[in-house]
Amino acid sequence: MDKKIALVTGGVGGIGSAICKRLVEQGHFVVANYIIPGTETKYLDSMAAAGFDASCTAVACGDVTSYESMGEMAARIAKDHGPVQILVNCAGITRDSTFRKMTPEQWRLVIETNLTSVFNVTRHVIDGMCERGWGRVINISSVNGVRGQFGQTNYSAAKAGILGFTKALAQEVIRKGVTVNAVSPGYVETEMVAAIREDVKQQIVAQIPAGRLGSPDEIAESVAYLASEKAAYVTGANLSINGGLHMYA
Repeated sequence: MDKKIALVTGGVGGIGSAICKRLVEQGHFVVANYIIPGTETKYLDSMAAAGFDASCTAVACGDVTSYESMGEMAARIAKDHGPVQILVNCAGITRDSTFRKMTPEQWRLVIETNLTSVFNVTRHVIDGMCERGWGRVINISSVNGVRGQFGQTNYSAAKAGILGFTKALAQEVIRKGVTVNAVSPGYVETEMVAAIREDVKQQIVAQIPAGRLGSPDEIAESVAYLASEKAAYVTGANLSINGGLHMYA
């Protein structure tokens, strides 16, 4: 595959950085988006340790909850490296609470970061993809966007919204050579999951038919497939990577 410019929002996180590494291995130049100062240094050090330098990866600061910020970031990437041809919408947070105790702020933060961000970023790159006749948009949803999860009405709503967004946009742009797909991970061994109390984590694992958590690399591999030429006939799809936790997710 010819080298293309890939943007991964939340690319400095556990799943995000695994996706970045896999896309670099696939031959692309990858830009990892971040917002928290210091996280970009950890990412670049990790990439350097894996043998990847400034010739194949870079970072871009930007607030995914801001439409204007994402427009400025997309313009900087286009100027410095070239237009985005592969977009992975991976940015996400949790602010868990039962609905009866959930605050408007907990709802707003999760919806804006996990769902509105997908519009904010995609809107700035989709026209270019269509004009060039090639593009890949890959949205990271979640098993909990399909099955729901106690204490996550905000997160489940956002991730379910991503699936609807994926299916609708896929229909609009496929004739232009652009595919839009989703990947829905189950529970993956990341810092976010590692922070879960051990007894609760064991209860989660006990529900997974595979008997273990997933790895970020397993999610990254599915993203790499959807970004490839081999997936040109795949659009509007949702790949469920969850160890059998929810067979119909």
